[in-house]
Amino acid sequence: MPPHLESDLLRTFVAIAETKNFTRASEIVSRTQSAVSIQMKKLEEIVNEKLFDRGPRGVTLTPSGEHLVKDAKRILSLLDQAAASLQTDPLKGTVRIGIPEEYGGTFLPSVLSRFAKTHPQAEVTVRCAQSEALNKGMEKGELDLIILHEEATKTGGEILLNNPIVWITSDTYRQHECTPMPVAVYDSECWWREWALACLDQQNKDYKITYVSSSTFGLQAAVSSGIAVGIVAEGQIPPDCRELTAEEGFPRLQSTNIVLRQNTQRECNTKAGMAQAIRDAFQASRA
Repeated sequence: MPPHLESDLLRTFVAIAETKNFTRASEIVSRTQSAVSIQMKKLEEIVNEKLFDRGPRGVTLTPSGEHLVKDAKRILSLLDQAAASLQTDPLKGTVRIGIPEEYGGTFLPSVLSRFAKTHPQAEVTVRCAQSEALNKGMEKGELDLIILHEEATKTGGEILLNNPIVWITSDTYRQHECTPMPVAVYDSECWWREWALACLDQQNKDYKITYVSSSTFGLQAAVSSGIAVGIVAEGQIPPDCRELTAEEGFPRLQSTNIVLRQNTQRECNTKAGMAQAIRDAFQASRA
């Protein structure tokens, strides 16, 4: 008999294939990392093939995995379309979303994609940019919903998640042990930069700025490749890096909130439905 492929297993498999990381995939499918590992072990047993090669830089697909992922994506797309056709009251209209660059590769794109498939008559557009640009886009009426980082002391948005800011280093390159210590920071327009440099001055660290970036991806790459140490939100530590502790002379910085803001000048059921889908996704990520 042909193997029985469960849709939940295929959905997790595709998430791993797209993110190349079990931890990020677990966020997308709202499961623990151990549960994801168990699922993939079961899937490999069902198909009687090795699907992944695991390395220090992440996960890659074997030839068997590459073959399966094409069919898995097609199967899941058909299932999502079938589910959408059974909706008694599908949403219609346009909803324009703004998300931070660092969430462009996490669970949010999958949430937005599923929403579009569940409501095929809704038109979903997404802008990926820094928080400042997203705020300006909403002020101009160009966006209906935005997700952005905000200082924890501020108010004005619906809090989705509180995220401490931490120092990180690569365990391979250990740049935190260098003197002077090379540091990667955001450009001058970001308030995280002020926090980082003030913290180093308070700790009397001998440091030099060796890398400046306008994006979290840039900082992650700088630390992973051994150029410098840097700061990121606690939930965005690359798999080959770790948090530096207060005992090592790197206290956590102030917390930030991830907030949802809505354009109150434009109310519609599609916008409300998308806002709820985003809330549900962040709630699941905390579970």
